Amino acid sequence: MNGQIRSQIHPGMRVRVVEKQNQRTGKLTEGIVQKILTNSPHHPHGVKVMLESGVVGRVKEIVSGT
Repeated sequence: MNGQIRSQIHPGMRVRVVEKQNQRTGKLTEGIVQKILTNSPHHPHGVKVMLESGVVGRVKEIVSGT
């Protein structure tokens, strides 16, 4: 799963996101989803989430479910 479909992402999942300032480098940050910020059912660049650490980014990889 690549993180573009909102219904596949839920709070508590472990994901890898790219923060806005890291979009050019593609550096990924791993963490647990706290909150889903994207309202649309699909986003071509990845669903925007907030991790439990407070990091906000777009999901690029889903590591594991709940």
